[in-house]
Amino acid sequence: MAAVVGIRAWPRPVVLASETLLVAACYYAAGRLGLSQRLTADGAVVTPIWPPTGLAVACLLLFGPSCVPGIAIGALLVIVSLGTPGAEAVGIVAGNTAAPVCAWLMLRAVGFRPSLSRLRDGLALVFLGALAAMLISSGAGVGMLVLSDKLPTHHLGLIWLAWWVGDAMGVVLVTPLLLLLYRARLPPPPSVRWVEAVGLTVVVCVAVPLIMYSSVSVLFLCYPLLIWSALRFQLAGGMPCALFASVMATVVARQEAGSFGKLTDIETMMKLQAFNGTLGLTALLLSAVIGEQLNTRRSVEAACQELVEALQHLNAGGPGNPGSPGSPGAPGGQAR
Repeated sequence: MAAVVGIRAWPRPVVLASETLLVAACYYAAGRLGLSQRLTADGAVVTPIWPPTGLAVACLLLFGPSCVPGIAIGALLVIVSLGTPGAEAVGIVAGNTAAPVCAWLMLRAVGFRPSLSRLRDGLALVFLGALAAMLISSGAGVGMLVLSDKLPTHHLGLIWLAWWVGDAMGVVLVTPLLLLLYRARLPPPPSVRWVEAVGLTVVVCVAVPLIMYSSVSVLFLCYPLLIWSALRFQLAGGMPCALFASVMATVVARQEAGSFGKLTDIETMMKLQAFNGTLGLTALLLSAVIGEQLNTRRSVEAACQELVEALQHLNAGGPGNPGSPGSPGAPGGQAR
């Protein structure tokens, strides 16, 4: 008999500490990445896409509430990296931690599936996980900065809106992509779909920068590429395409190039947030609708196949068929 080698698991405190440090490190890295593309509007620094919120929601959906300490530590590290934190840092960290937790609780309450295989999952992620929950982080952040006199009161509503949309876009664009990567499996052998995927990638990587840097405002040309990606590859095509286009738009806006070249800071922020928001919503909801339809079609086809097999089995074993018990010509059967 082969020997059975037992593997002793790591102690629970060590596992929790390692998980906390890993989540905190990923949150910090995502925060620094988001800050690298920040914009200045009316003296305030805003990020059109805030990836840490999407990372935090994805971690909670995949691994549960044990990620909360790592999210809080990561949020604190991001604030410390910007300078010496004041008393307002406590409120900002609390808001940045509470918002993903509330998103996770609401999504869990409505039966959200991380596979995003239903339209209701896409709607729940947008309206509960992004738009509703991120009111907490944006409200806490802006409120604490106003109370500490570190935020100008001019255009306060626009600054809060930019903060809210940036946090929400992190959930809409980053969370589905991370959930998709977590479920990713080894791709099948090269086929026609591989050729189409490579061709689509090349077209997107070439066309999107040309669209963004064009002096004529033709941002709407990104939508045919997005629709093609979502129709053919669902989330695996739609979300990377939307994220790439949003990142490129943010880079061009920071450079004050393309269709963002002759705009004021406030106009640039509003145009960029509107573009990112509509692009992310279109990609997520369209991919969810197509995925749900394909799953329904596969279920119907599988049910039809099972029905055909059941009918064939009944016909093969019926009393009137040759070889069935009791039929003429069968062993032990008697002719009438």
